[in-house]
Amino acid sequence: MGPPVLLVHGLASSFELNWREFGWVDLLADAGREVIGVDLLGHGTAPKPHDADEYRRLEDRVIEALPAEGQVDAVGFSLGAQTLVRAAVAHPDRFHRIVLAGIGGGIFDASEGRGGEIADAIEKGEPVEGGLTSLFVQFANHPDNDRLALAACMRAERPRIDRAALAAVTCPVLVVLGDQDQAGDPQVLVDAFPDARLRMLRNTEHFGTPKSFDFIDAALEFLDAVPG
Repeated sequence: MGPPVLLVHGLASSFELNWREFGWVDLLADAGREVIGVDLLGHGTAPKPHDADEYRRLEDRVIEALPAEGQVDAVGFSLGAQTLVRAAVAHPDRFHRIVLAGIGGGIFDASEGRGGEIADAIEKGEPVEGGLTSLFVQFANHPDNDRLALAACMRAERPRIDRAALAAVTCPVLVVLGDQDQAGDPQVLVDAFPDARLRMLRNTEHFGTPKSFDFIDAALEFLDAVPG
């Protein structure tokens, strides 16, 4: 039996919606693995402040969820993957293997670019024509979500992720990206880690990644958590 598996969801989602609903929790349990679910600040069962400054250190929720001792395997999607990177840089010794999905070289950009646009759209909650922003609004309008909290999360000014800092994360890393995802060149992210590999998903866009059977299979195999 391997270490516990910590799961970190994407924006406007939660542990329940991003992982349990798509079967991850049951599959990991069938493989004999303990699951640690994390709801990021502003999401799921976590507190939902409306002050953007409260969201500067989303990784604190991940760090607080770590066991008192020992290592974990971890899987993060989109915002959860970015947050997982920050937690691993801060505590690299606590991670055995890491899977990062829905992110690429874009995480090194000094500015998240469309964060303000998406935040404004989420706060209004009105339909937007096409594109990722439209889908973010759709997910944010889920009855369990607090749109003002999600907008504050998007507006938070978090420190830029330093590419050189990823050298401290020496555990094996799997980067997974859909071929229709616009998260930036994934190879740039892979090359920043000492021990990382890339898995591309065919015919897969950003929001289709968590439920992709190819993603699930690749992640479970990488974590040595394939159900018997």
